Amino acid sequence: MKAILPILMVSFFLISCQEQKQKEQTVIQDNAVFEPGNSDSQAIVLADKVIEAHGGMEKWNKIRYVSWNFLGARDLVWDKYTGLVRIDFPGAESQFIININEDTGQVRVKNKLIKEPDSLKNLIDRGKQIWVNDSYWLIFPFKLKDPGVRLDYIGKDTTLAGESAEVISLQFDSVGYTPKNKYKAYINPETYLIMQWDYFKNTNDSTASFSNLWSDYKDFEGIKLAAGRDERRLDNIQLSNELDTAVFEF
Repeated sequence: MKAILPILMVSFFLISCQEQKQKEQTVIQDNAVFEPGNSDSQAIVLADKVIEAHGGMEKWNKIRYVSWNFLGARDLVWDKYTGLVRIDFPGAESQFIININEDTGQVRVKNKLIKEPDSLKNLIDRGKQIWVNDSYWLIFPFKLKDPGVRLDYIGKDTTLAGESAEVISLQFDSVGYTPKNKYKAYINPETYLIMQWDYFKNTNDSTASFSNLWSDYKDFEGIKLAAGRDERRLDNIQLSNELDTAVFEF
């Protein structure tokens, strides 16, 4: 993203207040589909406290542009209001500019623009799956009450670092690319920040496929996000309402 970051930092595009208001309303409506009747009430209370501790949905909905590096593997820029996403792999091996709301876009592989319809369709879907995965790692606290999520209170436990935590689990009602996955969120009982997450490939698995301690929290426009996942990292995190939209062009 060496070519992208200067655009993010230097050349900015100011969206109109009217457009921003319309888009905010759309985002808020989309987030209002969580069904509390499918979840444990104690888990919902904790989830609400987690969301608020990380900045709250109102602030999150007002943020339009998000960019980050996923574990050193690729760089992403996301326009939350339009659904446009740019994904760059190192060395220009592949580049995606897709609209995750419309399942449209362009893809270049080794500087060659893919034009064959079936290949392009498959690559657009692959890009969308990448965005789903990579954004989940970044903004997990704001996904706790997504449509189709079922929350359960697990109880008190300790993290890998030996710290006390309140634990809730997330399962999914036939939504997303991997509806059989399960997560556990370890919540600081005083700050309500996420301290650790456990990932289970299948809901019936008794042992997590992996667990990561969360670290290196920073404040981005009032939104608190953690960059550290044990030895892994989400770097170059930027949140903004201003951006040169040429970033979404080849």
